[in-house]
Amino acid sequence: MYKSYTMELAGRTLRVDIGRVAAQANGAAFMHYGDTVVLSTATASDKPREGIDFFPLSVEFEEKLYSVGKIPGGFNKREGKASENAVLTARVIDRPMRPLFPKDYRNDVTLNNMVMSVDPACRPEIVAMLGAAIATAISDIPFDGPCAMTQIGQIDGEFIVNPSQEQWKNGELTLTVASTKEKVIMIEAGANEIPEEKMLEAIYMAHDINQKLIAFIEDIVAEVGKAKHTYESCAIPEELFSAIKEMVPPEEMEKAVFTDDKQTREENIREVTEKLNEAFAEKEEWLEVLGEAIYQYQKKTVRKMILKDHKRPDGRELNQIRPLAAEVDLIPRVHGSAMFTRGQTQICNVCTLAPLSEQQRIDGLDENEVSKRYMHHYNFPSYSVGETKPSRGPGRREIGHGALAERALIPVLPSEEEFPYAIRTVSETFESNGSTSMASTCASCMSLMAAGVPIKRMVAGISCGLVTGEKDEDFVLLTDIQGLEDFFGDMDFKVTGTDKGITAIQMDIKIHGLTRAIVEGAIARCREARMFIMDTCMKPAIAEPRKEVGKYAPKIIQMLIDPQKIGDVVGQRGKTINSIIEQTGVKIDITDDGAVSICGTDQEMMDKAKEMVRIITTEFEEGQVFVGKVVSIKEFGAFLEFAPGKEGMVHISKIAKERINRVEDVLTLGDTVKVVCLGKDKMGRISFSMKDCK
Repeated sequence: MYKSYTMELAGRTLRVDIGRVAAQANGAAFMHYGDTVVLSTATASDKPREGIDFFPLSVEFEEKLYSVGKIPGGFNKREGKASENAVLTARVIDRPMRPLFPKDYRNDVTLNNMVMSVDPACRPEIVAMLGAAIATAISDIPFDGPCAMTQIGQIDGEFIVNPSQEQWKNGELTLTVASTKEKVIMIEAGANEIPEEKMLEAIYMAHDINQKLIAFIEDIVAEVGKAKHTYESCAIPEELFSAIKEMVPPEEMEKAVFTDDKQTREENIREVTEKLNEAFAEKEEWLEVLGEAIYQYQKKTVRKMILKDHKRPDGRELNQIRPLAAEVDLIPRVHGSAMFTRGQTQICNVCTLAPLSEQQRIDGLDENEVSKRYMHHYNFPSYSVGETKPSRGPGRREIGHGALAERALIPVLPSEEEFPYAIRTVSETFESNGSTSMASTCASCMSLMAAGVPIKRMVAGISCGLVTGEKDEDFVLLTDIQGLEDFFGDMDFKVTGTDKGITAIQMDIKIHGLTRAIVEGAIARCREARMFIMDTCMKPAIAEPRKEVGKYAPKIIQMLIDPQKIGDVVGQRGKTINSIIEQTGVKIDITDDGAVSICGTDQEMMDKAKEMVRIITTEFEEGQVFVGKVVSIKEFGAFLEFAPGKEGMVHISKIAKERINRVEDVLTLGDTVKVVCLGKDKMGRISFSMKDCK
């Protein structure tokens, strides 16, 4: 039965249609916000997937280009693989919702969000986030919701709830907050050095709005929600845990995991696993889940050590950062390079500069063509964690980590007018044991400075972890979590920023939410840590951006010409500009407003190209001096090319002070001569004189 529900949200009407479409999905919400339309569905398999020890959740955000009146580019004219924005949106939906499903649930679940219409005033991402939460909440899929999400922007210091596309793109803050009825469960932010207290104000403003959305969703669930289906639990049998503890007492497991070396710890656990495999050789049903049981035993051991004893696996204090190291210029001939090491996490970042014409163009859900001037790419090869598998290109995790580091640095980049380059930084993960995205931020910042990019301030990042007890006030925060503390802990709270404020946040949790005390404590702990990293590690390696780009980086000369003269510089079918490029080896870009960028590595050739453009766009006046090449000889005089596509004539009477009978007596084809402009003749041609040139 078709039912429609509405509420006012940030000055616009949110409408949810239930039962109107996609009736065979476990749950479906046909979302309308302004003229933005998204179909969100939740489906689950009937039975658990065999042979897995994780919850197989898949979240999709499908960008249909018909939603903005576009036909896809490319040969096939169909939507292809998910865009970077689609991947990042799917991750933002996944992260808060995943912890709300039962931990022992192994049925395949797919949350699909199809964008069918886009109103620039109502961003489709927020509509999809709400749609996924509603579709799952009303379905028969086990889910400990509802949850809700709100986005906060900021323009001129004022917060904006669920900002438009334009406000989101050009504002000082892009914040997404997800909440349950009690607590915050996810934070994602990009910010223009927002102070910590202002960020907290925005987070809890969004949390309050989420409570109104949750009340709205609860009303929908009460009326049309299905009873949750039963499922086959994949929980580890208690008798297996008991048997493991008899074979490996808690103090023995504590000894196995208590080391600061990842490889030593893995070897210790391998020995424990072999011992238990031999002991339970006769119990086939136990062997099938033994790996998961050992993992759970490690987790309980580590959590108890941290929570009760304040003892970290590698022996550090709760707020202590692992050993730090930084260096620049380790890769020759690139435009900039830096390496940042924190414990067993090591990132090498390489910076490349190029003309603005090489910025990335994006075919997405935007009315206008979107481009990215700064690109950060992150790679995570298998050798970085001591594994072997073929490289298949970046996955969702790599795209997400790259986007986080990119977002962290955008606020401190110089404007295009100050630094007319497209910029790409690539983070290569050499070694990983927790929080490589934050190491990427530090390495990228140093790499940019080494390349001579005049960033406004230094940026660093750090991750804060969490272990919670049974009560809200029973928790321990951990500065600079390593891999084990991430796997077995409850939170990965990443914060990047300058000494002035926050530039990015990404928070993932595995529990049902965080109290305000935890959020405030984590943000404060991260500020303290990033100041320490900048002062003790990064600044000694490189304290400020270099004054000039390196010798292997392209140099750029900028000049302005009359827009009416652009056609003269380009020439018929590009003949003139291509001739300049061929003669000088530079790259030339011209914008519609007459801004010319000349890019190259040879300063002499760049200056030559600039002079050619200047000559082509000059209004010729009597008395101007030029140097030209003889390209044609006639009985009455010689034609000179003094810039690509620009010719003038020297009459035979103006070649020499004395009388000559033939032009060839003085000039031959290819000669380079100095001339003075006499103005234009009756036919509008430029006339030159050699004999009057001083």
